[in-house]
Amino acid sequence: MPLAEHLRELRNRLAKGLLAITVVSIVAAFYSQELMEFLADPVPRCKPGVKETGGHCATVTFNDLLSPFTTTVKVSLMVGIIVSSPVWLYQLWAFIAPGLHKHERKYTYWFVAAAVPLFFGGGWLAYTILPVSMRVLLGITPDGAENLLPMDTILDFTVRMVLVFGISFELPLLLVMLNMTGMVTGRRMMTWWRGVVMGVFIFGAVATPTTDPVGMIALAGPIVVLYFMAVGISLLNDRRRRRKDPDAELDDDEASVIDLTPEAIGGIEPVPAPKALPEQAGTGRADHRVNGFDDVT
Repeated sequence: MPLAEHLRELRNRLAKGLLAITVVSIVAAFYSQELMEFLADPVPRCKPGVKETGGHCATVTFNDLLSPFTTTVKVSLMVGIIVSSPVWLYQLWAFIAPGLHKHERKYTYWFVAAAVPLFFGGGWLAYTILPVSMRVLLGITPDGAENLLPMDTILDFTVRMVLVFGISFELPLLLVMLNMTGMVTGRRMMTWWRGVVMGVFIFGAVATPTTDPVGMIALAGPIVVLYFMAVGISLLNDRRRRRKDPDAELDDDEASVIDLTPEAIGGIEPVPAPKALPEQAGTGRADHRVNGFDDVT
């Protein structure tokens, strides 16, 4: 296909993906109030008409005149991107797939089949611990101060939590894909476990927007479990690869082991002796002589 045809196909597929996002976002705008209540549900609300201070509860607010409109647009667009993801992901795959080999497509299917549940699992875990994280953060508020949380701040906070948890859950899958391509072995990954565990907990403390130990443990714990699962899968894959090719794990500049054991020799096959001279072939006489001699002499 010429370059112009590729660009035309890319334009059409982008248009289909954007159309799906737009349609779903428009539909989500009609349910924006329910969606914003769902996002603000982890916030411990203060009772209506009761003014409470300290870190016991918070009041959800909108800071300016345009804040309700911009927040509604953000929520609708976010829902549109998530709900319409099967459509625009398919358009992206349909544009890339013709340039892939058969084995590359197979690996891509497995990658997508595992990546989607991992991402949504991480997002669900983030939303589950949001109430605990918010209570921990609000608990720092001194007595006499009132907590007023803007709705757009809650939205940004929730989205960051979901993205951090969802993307972090893809790390073990990346290690498995590196093992599938032969870039790293399961045995080598197993030797990294101390540094990985320490690094994951440090990452959990830095990456989580809550900056509290609950969020750090909630993020780091599942990733460590997934890491050891990835190591187990990689070890099984290495064993399968060794059965097919004993030299599969050798580097390009590493010599394979040479087997110098002599092989057993079978029985000796009897070979009939040919006639000594061409003149003797086909005569059928064992005492045939040429000029009185039975050979070239």
